[in-house]
Amino acid sequence: MASGASGGNNDYILDQRAIDAELIKYPPEVEEVLKELFPSEDPLDDPNFNIVNYINTLFPTEQSLASIDDVVGKICQKTQSLDDEIRGVIRTQTETTSDGNAALHEAENAIETLFVRILDIKEKAEQSERMVKEITRDIKKLDNAKRNLTTAITTLNHLQMLVSGIDSLQHLSRKRQYGEVASMLEGLLDVLVYLDKYNAIPEIKELSTQMTALQTQLGEQILVDFKDAFKPGGNPVAASKQLSEACRVVNILEPKYKRDLLAWFIEVQLQEYLVLFSPDQDSAWLDKIDRRFSWIKKTLADFEHKFNHIFPAHWMVGKLICVEFARITREELTKVMRNRQSEIEVKLLLFAIQKTTAFEEVMSKKFAKDADTLPASTKQSSAQPHDSIDDNVGVFSGLISRSFEPYLHIYIESLDKNLSEMIARFSSDVKRNPIPQATDEQAVTLPCCADFFVYYKKCLIQCCQLSTGTSLLSLTNIFAKYLNEFANRVLLMNLPNKATIRESGIGMSLGANLTSLLSEKEPVSAKLVQDEVRLCCVLLSSAEYCLETAVQLEEKLKSKINSDLQDKVSFASQYDSFHNVISACIQLLVQDLENSCEPPLVAMSKLNWLAFDSVRDTSNYVNAINTHIKMNVPIIRDCLASARKYFTQFCVKFVNSFIPKFISYVVKCKPLISIVGNEYRTFGAEQLLLDTHSLKTILMDLPSIGSQVVRKPPASYTKIVVREMTRAEMMLKVVMSKIDSPRDYVEYYLKLMQDYDLAMFQKLLDMKAMKKHDQMPLLDLFRARVAQVHDSNRGAQATASGGNMDASNTHSILSSSSVMNNHAHAMSNHSGSSGGVQSASQPSAQPIENESSRMRRLEKLIKRKL
Repeated sequence: MASGASGGNNDYILDQRAIDAELIKYPPEVEEVLKELFPSEDPLDDPNFNIVNYINTLFPTEQSLASIDDVVGKICQKTQSLDDEIRGVIRTQTETTSDGNAALHEAENAIETLFVRILDIKEKAEQSERMVKEITRDIKKLDNAKRNLTTAITTLNHLQMLVSGIDSLQHLSRKRQYGEVASMLEGLLDVLVYLDKYNAIPEIKELSTQMTALQTQLGEQILVDFKDAFKPGGNPVAASKQLSEACRVVNILEPKYKRDLLAWFIEVQLQEYLVLFSPDQDSAWLDKIDRRFSWIKKTLADFEHKFNHIFPAHWMVGKLICVEFARITREELTKVMRNRQSEIEVKLLLFAIQKTTAFEEVMSKKFAKDADTLPASTKQSSAQPHDSIDDNVGVFSGLISRSFEPYLHIYIESLDKNLSEMIARFSSDVKRNPIPQATDEQAVTLPCCADFFVYYKKCLIQCCQLSTGTSLLSLTNIFAKYLNEFANRVLLMNLPNKATIRESGIGMSLGANLTSLLSEKEPVSAKLVQDEVRLCCVLLSSAEYCLETAVQLEEKLKSKINSDLQDKVSFASQYDSFHNVISACIQLLVQDLENSCEPPLVAMSKLNWLAFDSVRDTSNYVNAINTHIKMNVPIIRDCLASARKYFTQFCVKFVNSFIPKFISYVVKCKPLISIVGNEYRTFGAEQLLLDTHSLKTILMDLPSIGSQVVRKPPASYTKIVVREMTRAEMMLKVVMSKIDSPRDYVEYYLKLMQDYDLAMFQKLLDMKAMKKHDQMPLLDLFRARVAQVHDSNRGAQATASGGNMDASNTHSILSSSSVMNNHAHAMSNHSGSSGGVQSASQPSAQPIENESSRMRRLEKLIKRKL
């Protein structure tokens, strides 16, 4: 049976292979295209058709074999149907091939017919073109003749106009009828431009030469007429109409005649000025410089009244006279000041500069207004190249005043002196005048701050009118110098009790070594009165105002000074000076409040904590600290209402300085623990813990204490208070704990405090009133435990450095996470319902329960108090 079955399988495999060999296999791309063109769900159309699976689908069970005849019949019918369909497709394809050949033959015949027709049309088109050329040949000849005849007539007309025009111009020029000359000359110049292409003809070239000579004659003749009219004994007013018409002619001629005429006329107008203000005259010196400007103003007024109507408006002759006056004045002043340099004084120089800049400003506005009143057509005509006025006359600013630039060092030196006197006066005014009152609308600053920068603005405007080069850079250096002077002499030197400012206090952080803080002894200075506190706040606001204004001043200077000098403008050191003033004010306020709170801390350290037989209400020293804070902080907050960020800095610096000092006085409170018989008494430590918690609450409310509007303190401030005051509470928790096992106690301290400082651990043992010889085992265990931790850290670091950096980062993160979890666990033990430290390190359950009950009572008392 087995062999038979095996033989049957082999036959099936051979048959399957034969079937597979007969099947047509298409590439996958072809199969995809067929599937898209002829979608079908029939298994027989599947390219991966498997006959065995198909038969198993048809006959899933033995009972289904009973219908095998029906299935075979259906398959045979389907096969017959496919054969019929294939035969039909083949016949259709055969017929399609024969039809295609017939269509192709018909298309070829149509193409041949179309080609014959195209040739015929082309031949007929050529015949038509020859016919049209024959018909239009005479018309073209007539058109060319007409065009040539028209050109000849036009040219002869222009030539006649030119010949007759030249004769008429000569006649009119002799009679000086310039109005008619101007009208005719403009037309003849256009005719001459038209005939320019015929210059090769001798007659036309001769006419062009005559026209050029006539223009030269007109230009020279008009200049002579002007000179005759303006010579002594002449009457230019009577001849104003003729001269005005002559200007129209000059405006048409070449630009050189206009330049010559204007140069002569301006020279005539300024002849008197050169005589009156020659260098050897007294009126030429700087003290009489205003006479120069009065003279030109009078001259311009006379010109506008008598002669302005002679010249075309777009010539702007008055402006040209003023520009030439400015050029001559600049040259004359330069010579005079160079010869009499020793006589130049500051007041004289400033007088001359002020008068000159005022004159330049008036002239700039005057002629800018005159230019705006010109008609649009006149402006366009004046914008032509041959009529354009010198480009340098558009702006009067600096035309004369730049002659003073070589002597501006005298002006700068005078500013230096004036600012020095101003700083001294400001410093005395701060001490003599009352302190400005605080307002909510704007920051309260010293009145001299605004005066100081207004004077700076005035000097900057004045200097920019004279020079934006090295003189402005010198002024910038003067500004920088007296910004420092203002910060140091006016602001910093007027701080009250400035001698008590601790340099080491500025920038102190809570990360400093606690041992050094505990051993530090500082002198307590006199407390500031309320006016002095307000003065500190006003000086702080003034420094902030000066800092912001100095930034704007630097930007303004960089925009005004020459581009090659911009990099040399910097007030960086001045910004540092004002930042130092702000820091000094905040530090002084912090020190004053800290000194006010120090006597209560001294009283706290001198209390007999063993005398407490129960936990009472908040101690008097806490109330005293609260009183001092309520007295000082509201004043500072109101004065810095518009500078909220600096009030926040004050609060942060105060807690950064006060809390370490408080901790230093806490460790001086000893002993806190006593043992009476078998009773372990911790009332003193519990009272100190209650006071610490109350003080923590006071510090949390410090930013808004005494305010009607309660604001949430900044997150950075809250974080510092919670972290450091919780540290003080943890210290007292450690002191209150019993030492049932030295090793467990050391572990408990390290877990709660996260501190490896041996000095701090010993101070806490002193607070427990332990004798020195009793402390030795604990100190030895502490040293050993700390050494073990350090060795473990070094080993971890060595392993991490030899391995993967990611592993090192993971290890450090896990270590940090462990530390944070331990600290959080300690915090939860501190604030939980148990009140005591529930740790496995405590060996005795009964003492822990007693201690836990005491801690519960203490926390309930704190909650009732709050």
